[in-house]
Amino acid sequence: MTRIAQLTVAADVPVPGYSRRMFGSGWADANGNGCRTRCEVLARDRRTDLAGLPNGGWLSAYDGYTTDNPAELDIDHVVPLEEAWRSGAATWTPAHRVAYANNLDDPTALVAVTAASNRAKGSRDPAIWQPSNRADWCAYVAAWVNVKLTWSLTADPAEVRALTNMASGCP
Repeated sequence: MTRIAQLTVAADVPVPGYSRRMFGSGWADANGNGCRTRCEVLARDRRTDLAGLPNGGWLSAYDGYTTDNPAELDIDHVVPLEEAWRSGAATWTPAHRVAYANNLDDPTALVAVTAASNRAKGSRDPAIWQPSNRADWCAYVAAWVNVKLTWSLTADPAEVRALTNMASGCP
């Protein structure tokens, strides 16, 4: 987890004007195939190897819950939109923010998780919220750091401490 050290550390700046709409009006259909970002993530994350789900389904890594019902799932921005806003996205162009909100290039940036875990997380960073499924911590930290680095977002000191602590048992 040496990549944590590559994060630009800076205090979160409470930037007025945040609204989810600053990242677009909703999920986009980036490739024009009629399947919006939510649909694309669900298709990508569907698994056929889950015990008790012979026809396939999804694993919500944050809480270890499995389901064959996509209605139980939200698509989570690993680094939430409001956190991104406080960490540098407030200065981005509208098009750059829409690209961030619908990022399908990095399969760890958007993940299908239970609505309950997504809503419990909200816009919190790892200093305040961690997945209840500790088995997901290493993957969560790696995804969080990758998104922050890829999009040149800053990380506040408490966030970096939490990431470092969560990653202490990771290979």
